[in-house]
Amino acid sequence: MGALLVAAGLGPPCEHALISLLALNGLRVSEATGADIEQLGLERGHRTLTIIRKGGKVVTLPLAPRTARAIDLAVGERTDGPVFLAADGRRLDRHGAGRIVRRIARQAGIGKTVTPHTLRHAFITAAQMGRIAFDATFGRFGESRLPALQRMAMSRARSNARPLTMR
Repeated sequence: MGALLVAAGLGPPCEHALISLLALNGLRVSEATGADIEQLGLERGHRTLTIIRKGGKVVTLPLAPRTARAIDLAVGERTDGPVFLAADGRRLDRHGAGRIVRRIARQAGIGKTVTPHTLRHAFITAAQMGRIAFDATFGRFGESRLPALQRMAMSRARSNARPLTMR
């Protein structure tokens, strides 16, 4: 994960912000690309982002400090509109986000296929490795059913892969 974040940090601010949001905050790609500047906020001294989860549930999430800094650089002086813009100035879609993630993974020297959902899985696995209980976390990750997170954990355990290594 570290190599991916370093490679993203060497590129354009928008790409660094996208990778940070997916990898350090565990958002779905649709949640990240659907984010608007107006949804950024500050609560109790922490930068936040209000998103619409799968199923239409609106939640406000604290941003990792690195993510908040990257988003600030990506947004620049803009005060409204999408956080992530495509080259043509329109909102970045999930396909464009996937291309960015795959390209940065290649630049980072990661041999396996990395998708936006791979970053979500890595984030959730890291949280679980931190001994956070399933029932305390499944709502935090926007999963409507506890078995979805249990399947992610079991899949990781069966693969015998180290949780944060994507090489």
